[in-house]
This record gives sequence, C-alpha cells and structure tokens, in this order.
Amino acid sequence: MIWLRSFLFALGQWLFTPIFCILILFIFPLPPHTRYRIITIWARSMLWWLELTCGISYRVIGAGNIPGKPCVVLSKHQSAWETLAFQKILPDQVWVLKRELLWIPFFGWGLALTSPIAIDRSAGREALKQLVDQGKDRLARGFYVVVFPEGTRIAPGKHGKFHIGGAWLATHTGALALPVAHNAGEFWGKNSLLKKPGTITVSIGEPIDTSDMKADDLNRRVEAWIEAEMQRLNSL
Repeated sequence: MIWLRSFLFALGQWLFTPIFCILILFIFPLPPHTRYRIITIWARSMLWWLELTCGISYRVIGAGNIPGKPCVVLSKHQSAWETLAFQKILPDQVWVLKRELLWIPFFGWGLALTSPIAIDRSAGREALKQLVDQGKDRLARGFYVVVFPEGTRIAPGKHGKFHIGGAWLATHTGALALPVAHNAGEFWGKNSLLKKPGTITVSIGEPIDTSDMKADDLNRRVEAWIEAEMQRLNSL
C-alpha cells in the first residue's frame, strides 16, 4: 500500500510539474514577490497531494518565534519535503542553493524565477562575497533567506558538517538568525520513492541577535541548538 500511494504521489508530481513550470514562464515580467507567491502554488499543491496520497501531514512548534522582519533561516536538511513546506510555513523567501539546480529542466526554470542566491561552491571566498552581496539585496527587498548549513540532505540520525555560509551571511548583514529543526527524513527519505505516513514535526527556535557575533560562534550556536533539538524530536 505504501508503494502504491507513493507511486500515485510521484505520478501526480511528474504530470503537474512540467505543465506548471511552462505556464509560469509567462510571469517573468511581474514583481519578484508576486512571482514568488504564484510559484508557491506548486509547493502548496504538492503538500496537499502528499497528504492526500501518502498521509503525510505536519505540525509546527515555535511558530511564534518567526520574526516580523526578514532574517536568515538556518535549517536542518533531511528531505525534499522542507523545500515545499517552508514556502507555506515561512513568509516570502529565497534559498541559497548550488547553481546547478537551475539547470534542471522545468524545475530549475521555475526555481530561477524565485530570485534564489545561486552559488558556485568551488568559488571559495568569492562565493561568500556573492552570498553577502545578494543576501543584502534579498533581505532589503523583504525576503527571508533560507540556508541549509549542511549543504545537502543528511539521513536521520546523522550529523553533517555545518558550513559557514549561512552564519557568515547573518553576521555580515546584521540580520537575525532563525534556527529550524525537523524530522522530515523519517517520512520522506533522500532520493526515496517510498513515503511513510505520519506527522512531521518542525521546530522553530528563538531568533538569534547576530550583533557583535563572529560567524564561527554563530555557526556553533546554531549547530548546537539544531542537533540538540533533533535528539529531542527523535525521542518524542
């Protein structure tokens, strides 16, 4: 039954995504926030279809911690699920991502219209400079900036290296840093067709004032909170 329900979800996603991505190419002339809100219709549709076919829902702990102004969101990355759900849970946002994702047919075309910060990971300090320059621009335009410090999806129970980029952005722009933990990987694994029914828990920590903080110190603080919260979520 899980296999069948997972297949139905994937089938709906495969059929809907190319059609939607072709249609949204026509919204390019619209303002960035308008484009974003139209594009998130896809994510919200996929969340609805996921719950209908696979029985996966979610709950949010600490939603009141989301600041009323743009900030840098530093989140655990376990699944493709959070890239969908954050579009519903958080205000208008852009993502820091590897530029190769924009080359994916259909999906990458739509992603490019959301004003992402597409980084060349091999560029070293130039990538950090790009991150700060474009991050300042996005924050000033009212977008929250979402960063996955581990850089890639990490299996439940595993702990990836927290890269400095997100903390560097927050400390060099003076933006609040918002740590987020979740257990989406327990239900939707990396590169897995099968999806297990259940309720994903998203935990949003208290925003961190980055004034007078060094990037390394912020990175360690965020990592400590996220990993401790992951242990707590796993024990629920």
